[in-house]
Amino acid sequence: MNIGEFDYELPPAAIAQAPLPERDASRLLVLDRSTGAIRHRVFRDLPELLAPGDLVVVNRTRVFPARLLGYRRNGGAAEVLLLRPLVGSTEWEALLRPGRRLRIGDTVLVADEITVAVESGNLGPDGRRRVRLSARSGDVAEAVHRLGHTPLPPYVTRPDAPEDRERYQTVYAREEGSVAAPTAGLHFTEALLSRLDAHGIERAEVVLHVGPGTFRPVKTERVEDHRVGAEPFVVPEAAASAIGRARARSSRVVAVGTTTVRALESAARHDGTVEATAGQTDCVIVPGFSFRVADALITNFHLPRSSLLLLVSAFAGRERVLAAYAEAIRRGYRFYSYGDAMLLL
Repeated sequence: MNIGEFDYELPPAAIAQAPLPERDASRLLVLDRSTGAIRHRVFRDLPELLAPGDLVVVNRTRVFPARLLGYRRNGGAAEVLLLRPLVGSTEWEALLRPGRRLRIGDTVLVADEITVAVESGNLGPDGRRRVRLSARSGDVAEAVHRLGHTPLPPYVTRPDAPEDRERYQTVYAREEGSVAAPTAGLHFTEALLSRLDAHGIERAEVVLHVGPGTFRPVKTERVEDHRVGAEPFVVPEAAASAIGRARARSSRVVAVGTTTVRALESAARHDGTVEATAGQTDCVIVPGFSFRVADALITNFHLPRSSLLLLVSAFAGRERVLAAYAEAIRRGYRFYSYGDAMLLL
């Protein structure tokens, strides 16, 4: 398929720039993926839309303050986006801006406290580099958490605010390692999780640490040619066992977010069972993919020409998904990370 088939027009005003005051007050478009029927609800209605015995699987990764804003030795502004640690808290893979002006041996000074030294040229096609961090206090991890900024996506055009540290994070986030939030989970509250429990809806947790490649637009003409960088994931024994029990009682597995889907499908056997596993996944899901685990999907609205839109279209059908997007635009839904949600049943 051609990537141009996954394009749509979105009014700039539809891009949510901030979260709603209440997480679970987001709107929820419910799409029946077998008929294309659409219903309009609110996210806090979720317990009534699922059935007792259903298993909700979430991604418990935690976003860390990965953006370091500073200055080059000559005084020009610079930005360092930390991606993953290589050696403790001092050596990292990172994306640099302006990348072409930062050469091996150059340094970026962050708030007169953190020095970022460039140690390598490009490590791959996305321009990531190897950098070494040092802090005046000697505690690099503490300095990064204190001075780093929340890595909001570029379509959020305002600067990050202190409240983003909590709101650009799920309430069940535990394991730090992502540079972007698994945004479908941002709508859950502790009270809503308790209501799901009271309705007899089970919950399991996996981990997929989200890297920058997941959200990049697809540049290849053929969607099958698109690749994303490998991301670390874990499907614990508890999650694998919970999926096995759900299958045994013919209950649905409801994946919260595209990252959860990718983790589950990366751990799935050909017969649809899931084994506890940990590793790296570069799984790209496009139309034609045979889903082995997820029966339902909770997800936000995604960018045109993105691998995330490809995954949702693979799950529910391109024409039905794009028709649902068009309906959401007509009805004033809020799009992208801080926007509203969909439930695909």
